[in-house]
Amino acid sequence: MEEKTKLLLLSLLFLLAVHGGAGGFVGGGRTTRNGWSNSNTSTLNNAYIALQAWKSAIKDDPKGILNSWVGSNVCDYKGVFCQDSSVTGIDLNHGGLEGILVKELSLLKDMTLLHLNSNSFTGTIPDSLKDLFALTELDLSNNQFSGPFPTIILQIPNLVYLDLRFNLFSGPIPDLVFTKNLDAILLNNNNFEGQIPQSLGNSPASVINLANNKLTGDIPISFGYSSSGLKEILFLNNQLSGCIPQGIGMWSDLQVFDASFNSLMGHIPDSISCLEDIEVLNVAHNELSGREMQRPEPECDMIPGGSLSCLRIPSMKSFSCGTSFRSSNSPIP
Repeated sequence: MEEKTKLLLLSLLFLLAVHGGAGGFVGGGRTTRNGWSNSNTSTLNNAYIALQAWKSAIKDDPKGILNSWVGSNVCDYKGVFCQDSSVTGIDLNHGGLEGILVKELSLLKDMTLLHLNSNSFTGTIPDSLKDLFALTELDLSNNQFSGPFPTIILQIPNLVYLDLRFNLFSGPIPDLVFTKNLDAILLNNNNFEGQIPQSLGNSPASVINLANNKLTGDIPISFGYSSSGLKEILFLNNQLSGCIPQGIGMWSDLQVFDASFNSLMGHIPDSISCLEDIEVLNVAHNELSGREMQRPEPECDMIPGGSLSCLRIPSMKSFSCGTSFRSSNSPIP
């Protein structure tokens, strides 16, 4: 009841600010005295309610960003971007703001991007954000959000860019993350744990960053067995074990692969030679082993200056890239 009263008061304040407290609408009630249509007035009213509710939940504003968040014209608020008298974006990156997200943000139906990088927001993500149907970019990185993976985010229907880096999220990464139509999945530098979902290979993303978490188990065998144009994937500094899947060679567009600082074992797959566009390949600080025809470590140690590479001498038998090595692995269910 108290919440409804608060929203009603905010609506009344907005209407008073817009109409100056004087006689309402002209032109059959379709256009206001300021030339705004009823639909625009309703949209701006909702934006005013949302932003004022959020402002009241922000405890610290060291740069004075919210000093401009006064009055009915939300399009004049710093960090708020409008088009056709509708809020289409909020960018408060590096604002140093301390507070929480409020459920009223779901009133911003036309917002396509919400960027809150490098602030001090805490708490969890309101369930109401699933109603942001126009939202395509969500950047909550470099904050202090906590709790399990905010699965409500995965219900935002048109989301393409998801950045949760450098927060305090914990628990497992849900399977659904890699089945959504996300182009960027940035989950590094949190406290995510458990195994990487087998659905990893189903992701259409071009960039996936899982670095600096507490993930365990294998890199899923499904990795590499899809038609995705993956360009960057980072597993570094987790607690992964098992082998690097042979299917890695299927990622023809892969430019960055970093699985360093884990406990990976076995051999580096032959298919890695198929990565024609690779720019960064880092598997250092693991427990990878050699294969036949590899020079033993003592032999390398005897070479003055240590200039001899211990990498396996290439086999005389040529390796065929493409789909030819699918048969050497179990089919993906």
